[in-house]
Amino acid sequence: MIGQLYAIVIDCPDPSELAGFYEKLLSLSRLHDEPEFVVLGTAAGEEVVAFQLVHDYRPPRWSVPEHPQQMHIDVKVPDLDVAEPQVLALGATLLDGSDKPAGYRVYADPAGHPFCLVTPPN
Repeated sequence: MIGQLYAIVIDCPDPSELAGFYEKLLSLSRLHDEPEFVVLGTAAGEEVVAFQLVHDYRPPRWSVPEHPQQMHIDVKVPDLDVAEPQVLALGATLLDGSDKPAGYRVYADPAGHPFCLVTPPN
């Protein structure tokens, strides 16, 4: 083993706002909160994801090579039809071209980063 995942760092125009979205989506808590850098983690204090201010931020666009994804997160949910209205209420957007297959749906977070809701394998 070379290493272990420590955290995912996501560039964005407003770290506090985007952290708020992921706090609710992933049931995490703020471990570090500054205007330019916010860290979310578990109740045990393990860092999971951080949000870093980028002044000239340009969001990715799903399936457009000129605006690459940069990263995306898969979020496992028990039922896509139950989870979808919840993430939309948090500020997510269902992306164009999502055909809503049984196993996953593609969304953008409030800063435009793609993420997928996925259901467990049968």
